This record gives sequence, C-alpha cells and structure tokens, in this order.
Amino acid sequence: MNIPNLLSISRILTVPLFIILMLEPTPFRALVAAIIFSLASATDWLDGYLARRWGQVTKIGKLLDPIADKILVTSALIMLVDINKDVHSWIAIVIIGREFAVTGLRAIASSDGIVIPAETTGKYKTGAQITAVISLVLNYHLETIWMSELGIIALWIAMLLGVYSAVQYFARYWKKLK
Repeated sequence: MNIPNLLSISRILTVPLFIILMLEPTPFRALVAAIIFSLASATDWLDGYLARRWGQVTKIGKLLDPIADKILVTSALIMLVDINKDVHSWIAIVIIGREFAVTGLRAIASSDGIVIPAETTGKYKTGAQITAVISLVLNYHLETIWMSELGIIALWIAMLLGVYSAVQYFARYWKKLK
C-alpha cells in the first residue's frame, strides 16, 4: 500500500459521505458535498501523478484508480438524477453505460495482450463530468440559474465526448486486432 493507492481508496470512501449529504440537499450540505466531490476529484489527478513521479505504479493502483473514478462519478450522477429534474436519467445511463463498455473493452484487450491507453478525449470527458457535478451540486448552495445551466451544458458535453471517446477506443481495439 502506498500513498497513490491510499488516495484512490480515499476517493471511494468519500462516496457515502457525498451521498448522505445529497440525500436531502440544503445550501450548506450542498456546499460541503461540492467541496468533498472537488477534493475527491483532485485526488484522481494527484494519485496518478504521484504514482508515476515516485515510481509507485502498481497492479492494485491500476485497478483501484479507474474503479474509484467510476464509483465517484456514477454515484454523483445517480444522486443528481434523483434530486434534480433537469438531469435526465437517459443521459446518466449513456454516461454510465459508456464507462462499463470501455472498461470491459479495455479488460478484453488486456487479456489479448493489447494495451489501450487513455484517450485525450476521455480526459476532457472526465473534466466535463466533474464540472457538471460540481456546478449542479453548487447550484443547491448558490441557487443561480447560470450555475444550473453550466452544469447541464457540461453534462451534455461529457455525454457527447464520452460517446465519441468510446468510439475511439473501440476503433483502436478493432484496428489492433487486424
């Protein structure tokens, strides 16, 4: 166990707290939830950076990091669908379904000895997801139209980038098979 892996585990452990805060969001609870989500999201970048910089890339870290990311984002999306009439369930389903599909594809590729590295588009997708969640959660604190609109736009961008990057992943795998 090393610091990068502990950061990934901490990201998973923040999820129940985020959920509890957002079950009945008040302005204060939403602010705390947004801070928690923001800090957890920052550990996504930090754990990878530290693992590479310190030479502490491990098999468990390669497993924990993407799982922690998916648990954090999918939990937040599901909570937002539950509490926000502007977050449509079908958008969350497309985003979450994409995560399952790409994760499954990368696992299959790995079993075939093919490594499919993360796409730049996928990184932008993650940024849009984080922006969407933070904006939509903070909207319960700030109660402004522009924050909600920013969140919805970012969510649409995340969905579109997610679908596009999934096509990239599948095309790359198909090309390597040939």
